[in-house]
Formats: sequence, structure tokens, C-alpha cells
Amino acid sequence: MAATVNSKEYKHVDLVEVSGRIDSGTAPLLEQALKKITKDGRYRIVVDLSETEFMSSAGLRALIATLKEVRRFNRGDLRIAGMPPKIAKAFELAGFLELFKVFDNTVDAVGSF
Repeated sequence: MAATVNSKEYKHVDLVEVSGRIDSGTAPLLEQALKKITKDGRYRIVVDLSETEFMSSAGLRALIATLKEVRRFNRGDLRIAGMPPKIAKAFELAGFLELFKVFDNTVDAVGSF
């Protein structure tokens, strides 16, 4: 399954919906979407992983780089919604679960800002 990355801009937060497999070939899609948001001066981001089947280290790297960018100078945060158990396990093994605020659904994640 090909990966898709869709961004939606709301009043106080941007929602990035990721579906499919995020690997070294598709991670640039995610990276570009996140960079466009921060380049536009928006630093409150929710990444919805509920439709994501797989995420490699390349996808994790894109999320970590964006997390550093949005938290720089205390400007904002990157929060994750709907993380599937397989991806949560990868985050846990990498020690990344402590870095992100994770929510069960996008409504709670967007509302947390």
C-alpha cells in the first residue's frame, strides 16, 4: 500500500494524517508536509497515525526532527493521535514514547492545545 500524507490547517493547530507504510521511500512525504507547516510559522502539530501500517526509522527521524523544531524556543509541540500497537512498540523500543504526548484519537489530541 502506498503512503499518503494529508495536512489540514485549523485555527490553532495543524493535523497531519498519515496512512500506509512510512519507510525510507515514503518518509520524505511526511518530512515535506511537516517542514511546510513549520516554514509557515505554525508550531502546533498533531500527527494522526491511526491508518499507518508501518513506520521505519526514517519516519521516526522525521517526527523527532520536527519535534525539536517546534519545541525550540518553547514555540509549540508535536502530538501523536491514534498510534497503532505495532508502531507504539517501535517507539517504546527506541525510547521515543517519553518524548511525545500520545492520544487515543485526533479530537483529544487537537483539543489538548
